[in-house]
Amino acid sequence: MTINAYLYFDGSCEEAFQLYAKVFGAQPGPAFRFGQSPMAGQFGPNWAQKIMHISMEAGGQTLMGSDAPPPHFQPPQGFAVNITPDSVEAAERIYHELSQGGKIGTALQETFWAKRYAQFVDRFGTPWMINVVKPM
Repeated sequence: MTINAYLYFDGSCEEAFQLYAKVFGAQPGPAFRFGQSPMAGQFGPNWAQKIMHISMEAGGQTLMGSDAPPPHFQPPQGFAVNITPDSVEAAERIYHELSQGGKIGTALQETFWAKRYAQFVDRFGTPWMINVVKPM
């Protein structure tokens, strides 16, 4: 069994996945667009180029997403995508790149359980946690 995160966006999926691919050193798979689907035209001409489905592999995991047409989009809540970098340096780089323009909940810092921990929402509305675990 595999469990993956699937993210919904309010029309910014392509831009978000371009950033995520850069941050995680990944390459997004092919983007399926609304205009190329049986749903073409259902949400107006502005939605023809919006993403119906995209995915990318990073760190052995798959991150997937799409734009949710109105009125189906709802801002994410009640979860966070957790990242566990291999080093403090990687955590700092990822934090600075992903949190730019977003809303910081907990700034990147050392805690009793982690060499570095942060909690924030990126500029696209995706909630993230970064956790570099201390050996216990």
